[in-house]
Amino acid sequence: MFCVCALAREGCCAWREIMATIIEQPDTLARSLEPLQDEKLATELVGERLTLNMGPSHPSTHGVLRVILELDGEVITKATPDIGYLHRGDEKIAENMQYNQFVPYTDRLDYLAPLANNVAYALAVEKLLGWELPPRGKAIRVLCCELARISAHLLGIGCMAMDIGAMTVFLYTFTEREKIYNLIERLTGSRFNTTYTRIGGQTYDMPSDYPDAVREFIRTFKPAFKDVDNLITRNRIFVDRTRDIGVITREDAIAYGLSGPNLRGSGIEHDLRRKQPYLDYQSYDFEIPIGSVGDSYDRYLVRMEEIRQSVRILEQVLDRMPGGPFNCENPKQMLPPKVDVLTKMEELIHHFIRVTEGVDAPAGEVYFGAENPKGELGFFIHSKGGGVPYRLKIRSPSFVNLSILPKLLPGSLISDVVTILGSLDFVMGECDR
Repeated sequence: MFCVCALAREGCCAWREIMATIIEQPDTLARSLEPLQDEKLATELVGERLTLNMGPSHPSTHGVLRVILELDGEVITKATPDIGYLHRGDEKIAENMQYNQFVPYTDRLDYLAPLANNVAYALAVEKLLGWELPPRGKAIRVLCCELARISAHLLGIGCMAMDIGAMTVFLYTFTEREKIYNLIERLTGSRFNTTYTRIGGQTYDMPSDYPDAVREFIRTFKPAFKDVDNLITRNRIFVDRTRDIGVITREDAIAYGLSGPNLRGSGIEHDLRRKQPYLDYQSYDFEIPIGSVGDSYDRYLVRMEEIRQSVRILEQVLDRMPGGPFNCENPKQMLPPKVDVLTKMEELIHHFIRVTEGVDAPAGEVYFGAENPKGELGFFIHSKGGGVPYRLKIRSPSFVNLSILPKLLPGSLISDVVTILGSLDFVMGECDR
């Protein structure tokens, strides 16, 4: 664990003191907020409260989010998020589908990190089944999750910077994200909705030359990402727009159930890859960045450092990529090889049963949470046996993180709303599900 403001090379407190010295804060706002001495004048200046609808088509709401703002001049007095414009009933759909049939629907949750969604869902079902992947299967999934984390954080940082006015940063981050999409397409055959994971493994092994392609990406990514860091981390305008804006205290972060970078930005060291290790994450060397103030700037710094840590994990995965099988070896539950299905009657019958009935899950209840780019993506499965879940509940990190808006926005200026929303980095497809 370390504090993300170490990016400033001098530690959190020293960095903020340096910035406060370099960046002279105008005292105009402070003077304007001094209590009015003339009570009569104060009474005359009080006007009606204005209700403003922000969204559901506002570009800074990052999707179909509607926030009903009540304003007193430029100051927000009340904020009410209104969601549901993208609701598709994924949880109910899952109750009428085999476990493997629901994998494509997980692509559409956080559609900026479909590979990570696939893995989280498959791990939940495999926990119910009592299955464990071989080492190569776990390594491939770690590779998928960290590529998805880098891709999602790049877009989150780029959109946040563009909302504040730094258009160039968005172009830099989107360029690198396109390179990751090329890698994803090479691995899965699709750039966006991958549906790569299956219960018990992946659809197929990664190509033999794939590690070299990922290493080449890492080689070119490091200097490009350093350019992004140089563009905005110490940029006067960016720092002024984010520092001490949208502060979430440790107590509020815990009380509202925040997770992911939004929780760690408030100084709480909680990462499921360390706290509840899965896919052998405990064997990888990486740090968990945390903030010190909990403002929009800290949340930005946390995501920047998480990208660096994901690169570290990718390098370790490539260096130690094991051989052997990449799927669970369970002949009764997994599909037989295609060549056997085409040439042998027993395998053909077995293939037909597995495709029509699905995996035979035992009765019981399980919950599994994975550390996705937006936070803890959890799946609760209630099974009464057979190939279809009786009940499936999705814990959406974006939905939970947005719940703090009525607490966070009041007292802020309306111009700070886009900064706060960008720093929370949510996806409405996952929120509404």
